[in-house]
Amino acid sequence: MDHSENSNVGMAADQVITNFIQRSPGLQIKMNDGEINILQKIDNRSISFASSKIEEVLSRQDSDGRDFLQVNFLDGRKILITERLVGFKPAETAGLDLRKLPKVVTTPDLVSVVEAIEESVNGHGHRAEEIDVLRRVFDSVLNGAEAVGFEVGAERNWLNFITNNNRKASC
Repeated sequence: MDHSENSNVGMAADQVITNFIQRSPGLQIKMNDGEINILQKIDNRSISFASSKIEEVLSRQDSDGRDFLQVNFLDGRKILITERLVGFKPAETAGLDLRKLPKVVTTPDLVSVVEAIEESVNGHGHRAEEIDVLRRVFDSVLNGAEAVGFEVGAERNWLNFITNNNRKASC
């Protein structure tokens, strides 16, 4: 829940983002010819987008009084930049009720979902429907990350690796 909203009128969007990230212990920023690249130190994942695609940057506060930025893009996408992470909306995924997911997710959520899948796959009497739901959640977070500009190519292979290794071990 946010308690404030300022539009930073008069300051370029990329400058607002740069100033915020320079004070953020968990993020690093690189600017190159109008391209913004933000690195999350916690998982070494980065997001890239063109500053020309930004509609507005809003300075906000969460319910605990912590500052964050909401970046609205011209195409309707949004990201939230906190001191340590970049949040985004999970993507629509067939057969998944998004109301059961948080409204904002982050790339470390991918690891949490993979761990839950591994636990289900390796558990005794694992249920195929539980694994199927978790796969859909993974796809939703992964596709949401990719839609806002995160580099997630390697993560696409995680589920195949887990399920293929489990099949080989059970044969």
